[in-house]
Amino acid sequence: MVPPGKKPAGEASNSNKKCKRYFNEHWKQEFTWLDFDYERKLMFCLECRQALVRNKHGKAENAFTVGTDNFQRHALLRHVTSGAHRQALAVNQGQPPLEGQAEGGGACPGLATTPTSRGVKVEVDPAKVAVLTTVYCMAKEDVPDDRCSALLELQRFNLCQALLGTEHGDYYSPRRVRDMQVAIANVLHTEACQHLKASPYVGLVLDETRDWPESHSLALFATSVSPCDGQPATTFLGSVELQEGEATAGQLLDILQAFGVSAPKLAWLSSSLPSGRLKSVGPQLRATCPLLTELHCLPGRTDPEPPPYLGEYESILDALFRLHGGPSSHMVPELRAALDLAAIDLAGPRPVPWASLLPVIEAVAEAWPCLVHTLESAAPASPTAGALALALRQFTFVAFTHLLLDALPSVQKLALVLQPEEPDLALLQPLVMTATASLQAQRGSGGARLQGFLQELASSDPDAGSGRCTYRGVELLGYSEAAVRGLEQLRGALLDSMRKGLRDSYPGPSLDAVASFAAIFDPRRYPQAPEELGAHGEGALRVLLRGFAPAVVRQRALGDFALFKRVVFSLGRLGPRALCAQLACEHSELHELFPDFAALAALALALPAGAGLLDKVGRSRELRWWGQSGAGEGRGGHVVKIAVDGPPLHDFDFALAVEFLESGWGEGLLGSQLT
Repeated sequence: MVPPGKKPAGEASNSNKKCKRYFNEHWKQEFTWLDFDYERKLMFCLECRQALVRNKHGKAENAFTVGTDNFQRHALLRHVTSGAHRQALAVNQGQPPLEGQAEGGGACPGLATTPTSRGVKVEVDPAKVAVLTTVYCMAKEDVPDDRCSALLELQRFNLCQALLGTEHGDYYSPRRVRDMQVAIANVLHTEACQHLKASPYVGLVLDETRDWPESHSLALFATSVSPCDGQPATTFLGSVELQEGEATAGQLLDILQAFGVSAPKLAWLSSSLPSGRLKSVGPQLRATCPLLTELHCLPGRTDPEPPPYLGEYESILDALFRLHGGPSSHMVPELRAALDLAAIDLAGPRPVPWASLLPVIEAVAEAWPCLVHTLESAAPASPTAGALALALRQFTFVAFTHLLLDALPSVQKLALVLQPEEPDLALLQPLVMTATASLQAQRGSGGARLQGFLQELASSDPDAGSGRCTYRGVELLGYSEAAVRGLEQLRGALLDSMRKGLRDSYPGPSLDAVASFAAIFDPRRYPQAPEELGAHGEGALRVLLRGFAPAVVRQRALGDFALFKRVVFSLGRLGPRALCAQLACEHSELHELFPDFAALAALALALPAGAGLLDKVGRSRELRWWGQSGAGEGRGGHVVKIAVDGPPLHDFDFALAVEFLESGWGEGLLGSQLT
């Protein structure tokens, strides 16, 4: 909200922000300690600044005493429950250090304050905070633990006042880096427990990592919704070793229970595991989680039962790109451009799913004659180049490349719709149906690219059996009627596997639910005229009332629907996330007026999809794979938690981390099941 006649009071300057954020005048009513400087466009905490004036040594300094432009409500909620704010309240009221609950007015009633084993000290030694901030930033940037001493020495050389001439005890020795990481991770874990307990519904995301062929681990994430502001969030829960390569429903429920999440709150399940690896986990979870809906949107989920040739094809591409796609004198520009477009890092430890990357397949198809000639020229000096040249000239390789050029575009469109921060879920069901229909059509008659390739070969070999044919000036090897029949079988196996993968990832009832959420909570899709609202969304609402019956009162929702649509229509063309956030916020009028639609909105917000989830999954994959490839201990567990979930430096409660570290509170907090 902006006062009449004024421009927006402030604009966030944080480079990480994807959109502009402004100061909201209503925050002053909710947080009585909040002050705003309209000229400097900075927020301050009156309580913390008053405590800073009383503190002669200036050790109560934090982001809200020097001023912050982090115009987000969750930053205010984080501050009001922080150790620094509690210390300021104690100092201003002339009380001893606070025990138990903080006294921050305006805190969300659904969020409990962080438990501590003893009173929080009013003054936190700046030297301790300086060391902890160093360890924190090292974890965020994946700097090896043994660099801690050098970084502290560098800060002393640059005259960091907090580290000059100060003895801060054995707790803060560089030898105790892992202990400090555990303390920091426990702060994040405690906050995660609070937010997951407060969230009305959660989603569970499972991401598999293979350490070695015989070893598997599973990274767990939870999606949640804040009842304070209705904003969705993704939290890294930890990693668990799989016994015999399988996860069990009981194991997953125990882990969620450790975070305060009961089975009835689990609404979504998403996984990178193929359906054969999940086996009975879904049905077992549904037996105790009545709301559970499966929708597997994570990238890298392999199709069930892929044809054996797929592995051979990807091995050829892997060798080709490592030979001619990297920064070397043998680089082929087309391959390098494809790697950049697909954001592939050849130095990374994860195997690259080459056959699912459309830019890669397009580059290989376009540069194929040049690649063959380049490899053959290098063959006398390189046995690898000679072997690759023979592989690329095989009829099956070229035909399979054209088969992928036909099959991948529709699947690629489906993947792209799930990548934005706020995916347009109304497109999901039509794109899945289109991709399935396209694959089915290719199963019957073949795609245009493959058919064109086969016709060109037939015209270049009028004898139809001589076994000699050329394609784009290069003679192919292995072309025969038997090879063409083998290609037909290969095509059927690939397309059937891709179709089954789509059905497993996007079950029909789940797609119906997602489409229904879009129909009800996307005002942009409402009819233009108010008189046309009557029948809109009736079928969609009934789908949701059946699928999520335990969360709503059916008759009340049906009775409120007409008024709900008129109210939403009057609000203007809000985006679906903005509308759902208003409904899920416990303090909003919409939440009070339409409790059933508030519950459905919270379910929609907890859906595991979008850039926020993908970024965290991708970051955890990177760290876990590097740790497993020998980068040293500490790349999993606590370090991954900090790197994935750690907030900006000024938003983290280092005072509480000091408390955890020195008291020993929270040791083993993450539980023996998680690492």
